[in-house]
Amino acid sequence: MGLFVDTSVWSLALRRDVPGQGAEVGALVMALDRGEQLFTTGLVLQELLQGFSGPKARTQIIGHFSSLPLVVPDRRDHIAAAELRNACRKAGVQIGTIDALLAQLCLRHRLMLLTIDKDFGLIARQTNLRLWTAGGALN
Repeated sequence: MGLFVDTSVWSLALRRDVPGQGAEVGALVMALDRGEQLFTTGLVLQELLQGFSGPKARTQIIGHFSSLPLVVPDRRDHIAAAELRNACRKAGVQIGTIDALLAQLCLRHRLMLLTIDKDFGLIARQTNLRLWTAGGALN
């Protein structure tokens, strides 16, 4: 099974001033060391490039992401993400547009999501979204 790493985990892992701590960053490092298949999408890359400044950071981020397979949303993904967001809203769960699309990409491609963003836990309760947990269990 592939692992989709959310912006929240990449951001912690790539910070130089405050090295990322936590089980999620450790899981990312372990997955990289083991050569596990990691996936990303353009939105994650864009968010990281917007959050880090300077040409050195830009070059490093682009370098890190150059070898990762890029999951590209299509029309069906956008439609399904809107439906997912609407279903969550009907259940009293408010989620963002980007989170809905990232969750939809994980669902469609059967990817486990590695994140520290608690909103994805709310999405997982409403869908079959599989989340990495420190105990190794899937939601």
